[in-house]
Amino acid sequence: MRARIRVSLAVPGFLSLFLFSTLSLVVHAQAEAPAQQSSPASATPAAPATPAAAANNAASVVPPEAPDHRISLDVVVTDKAGNPQSGLQQQDFTILDDKQPENILSFRATDEGSAAEPMQIIFLLDAVNTGAQTMGFERLELEKFLRQDGGHLALPTSLVFLTDTSTEVQPGTTRDGNALADLLKSKETGLRIIGRSQGIYGAMDRFNLGLTALERISGYEARQPGRKLLVWFSSGWPMLSGPRLELTKKNEDWLFNGVVTMSRALREARVTLYSVDPLGTSDAGSFRTFYYESFLKGVPSSSKVLPGNLALQVLAAQTGGKVLNSNNDLTKLIANCVIDAKAYYTMSFIYPPADHPDEFHSLEIKVDKPGLTARTRMGYYAQPYKDTGR
Repeated sequence: MRARIRVSLAVPGFLSLFLFSTLSLVVHAQAEAPAQQSSPASATPAAPATPAAAANNAASVVPPEAPDHRISLDVVVTDKAGNPQSGLQQQDFTILDDKQPENILSFRATDEGSAAEPMQIIFLLDAVNTGAQTMGFERLELEKFLRQDGGHLALPTSLVFLTDTSTEVQPGTTRDGNALADLLKSKETGLRIIGRSQGIYGAMDRFNLGLTALERISGYEARQPGRKLLVWFSSGWPMLSGPRLELTKKNEDWLFNGVVTMSRALREARVTLYSVDPLGTSDAGSFRTFYYESFLKGVPSSSKVLPGNLALQVLAAQTGGKVLNSNNDLTKLIANCVIDAKAYYTMSFIYPPADHPDEFHSLEIKVDKPGLTARTRMGYYAQPYKDTGR
């Protein structure tokens, strides 16, 4: 029979102020749904915010844009084989904001031969959305990568372990791959408390845990200098989107604010996200392999938003990272992510005043060289200029 299930979402941190407190889903059920959802233990639990608290605290939680309205972008340029290209100059680039060219305010090229700015690689092992057998394979492949070249890593690197009960971040970074591999072997990720057998309730918990971890990492990395490449090993949390989904207007508003806030947080922290599916060819051709593409286009308003707009794969593509889900050679896929640090360009521009708050602007970088493609963030949310009264 068909039953309407109302499920509560509680996300600690700033997303709790915006993500919907109740989500209406029409699902096929064999029996009456339980009245209350059980939630797993959390290392840092937080109660869901009320609408009033959201309104009162939003201004303090979401940092305002810089007074000069600057947008800074990290841009990777590749040839047809996917190899990063160095040696380009400012005049080789054009920034298109909603298809309109913008003046480049600042420009810096970084490559292996230049004075490197602070940069780090973060590997996240997601035991919430990955089964035990796949986790075992994933750990072996990551260990193999870390021990390459005698364990000498090209960049400072750290590990993050996401489980049902905590997000454990290794303090500091290191170039000692052997030390990281030893740490990886010593860590027990444990069994998943949340499984697919819990249906929509487990899916909601996994959605919350994944986004909460990403929020906390972004908040921490915003206080660290330089660029960060976050490689997330997972097939992703549930997208919670489809024909059976129903959202109230309040749900839509809170969810849209969550999309805007996450977009800004990742950009201001200079985090480029990479979604690496350890299932690889086992998932190739399945519906979920390409379903995320339905949500890649920027969300212009709350009436157009869906939970799928916060999917791991969507956020990865929108930050200028990669979605790698059709290869079982994890060592090769990791190298495919890390190579983006070999050469890149950082440039900025002043965004034009928006007509209304949280106005979505698409971004595109054109390179005036044949055969080259630029990859960067797909968009941002602009704000009105306070001094114009707009």
